[in-house]
Amino acid sequence: MATETIIRPEGAAQDWTIPQDWNTYTRDEHAMWDTLFERQAQMLQGRVVQEFLDGLDVLRMTRPGIPDFAELSERLMERTGWQVVAVPGLVPDRVFFEHLANRRFVAGRFIRKPEQLDYLQEPDIFHDVFGHVPLLANPVFADYMQAYGEGGLRADGMGAIDNLARLYWYTVEFGLIRQGDALKLYGAGIVSSYGESVFALDDPSPNRLGFDLKRLMRTRYRIDDYQQSYFVIDSFEDLLRQTVETDFAPLYREVAQEPDLDVATILPEDRIYTTGTQAYAAAKESS
Repeated sequence: MATETIIRPEGAAQDWTIPQDWNTYTRDEHAMWDTLFERQAQMLQGRVVQEFLDGLDVLRMTRPGIPDFAELSERLMERTGWQVVAVPGLVPDRVFFEHLANRRFVAGRFIRKPEQLDYLQEPDIFHDVFGHVPLLANPVFADYMQAYGEGGLRADGMGAIDNLARLYWYTVEFGLIRQGDALKLYGAGIVSSYGESVFALDDPSPNRLGFDLKRLMRTRYRIDDYQQSYFVIDSFEDLLRQTVETDFAPLYREVAQEPDLDVATILPEDRIYTTGTQAYAAAKESS
């Protein structure tokens, strides 16, 4: 999602969609997808939620090459009523929310270059499709994404998009989940990143804190490096329940009266899974 004003590119439809033009992908571009896919699929075994792996399987995303959005959407529609639509890049907030509210996930069509294997600023098709789409085959998470889109349309009229964006960041992009005695990955920004797939679970540097909606909406986040705090949900069902049962209007008013929290802050009332050393962030700042 975008957090600043951007102009619709020439050739994009009113809803900012463009053709994927799957037939124009080159052999090298398909090979880049396969390299990224094989590396991440191996890394994620035992680390990511089973629902994600199930999504890769039922959507047939384990086949070689960049997925065709038309075929992917057909399989998604059968499972949860979702589609994947191509866009030229980041889209305005309201456009993003409208697509989600109507069970359409927007994805960039370009794929990174070899020199961007481990990092790029703007999300590409691997982040958008590999990272996000498998969980859209899970009915509960699919409902959460639609509920988030509907909530975004309401937040747009309340001046609360920045707070709601933090919910997306700390769940959809960089969320952890507790399953039994273990923490597992589910956020797309983690599962599509080789380095952060290790960092988020194993490194002693970040905080790992229990999910709390109001607290999360007060917490800043990092867009340029690994996170200094991760929030842990109890289940997708609980995440959906809190999203649909919460009256966000008074919550936004409460949050507006309280100061933002720094990314590394731990509050006395937090449920703490890990108190991070913050060594990684400190080393980056001093370098």
